[in-house]
Amino acid sequence: MEILKRTLLIFLLVTGAVKLQAQTSAVLQKAFHNSYTNENNKNYVAAISDITPYYAEGNYELNIRLGWLNYLNKNYTASQAYYLKAINIKPGAIEAKFGYVKPLSYLQSWDKVVDQYLAIIKIDPQNTQANYWLGVIYYNRKQYDAAIKCFKAVINLYPFDYDGNHMLGWSSLMAGKKPDAQAYFGQALLIKPDDASSLDGLSKSK
Repeated sequence: MEILKRTLLIFLLVTGAVKLQAQTSAVLQKAFHNSYTNENNKNYVAAISDITPYYAEGNYELNIRLGWLNYLNKNYTASQAYYLKAINIKPGAIEAKFGYVKPLSYLQSWDKVVDQYLAIIKIDPQNTQANYWLGVIYYNRKQYDAAIKCFKAVINLYPFDYDGNHMLGWSSLMAGKKPDAQAYFGQALLIKPDDASSLDGLSKSK
């Protein structure tokens, strides 16, 4: 009889927990629905307010959502804080890292941006978006060999990509590798004939 009582108690506790979880999930779904509606109407303050009452420090979805909404609301300090929490909750995910890059860029925290792109590439070495924008940062910093490595990762996957070939051409030219630059500018001009930047680079690489 004692075993039956314990079994019944466990059953009731589990059933109650499942019902509570279902109710909580329904409430969150409604809150997110309202938040999306307000976001579509560009009412970002209301979109934030829709989900703030349900905020939990360890909830990935709430943190990444608030990171995005605060970014749209141009509160970049709050945005980066929420994105960072999301990264810490799921360090193996890359979406929060890409999100984190957005407010960091506006705050001109370029070293942190580089760190995020490197973290993404460590997880996903062939990620073209991370490789391309990391390459752009390296190019602007005049770190041309590092830029070349990033842009090559892009065109290895997308040989007929204009942006990758164009930036690889300029990086090669600035690194003093004129024959390579000519080849990449030539490829870029096949994709975008008469492109002024590629024509300029091609003339300078001869």
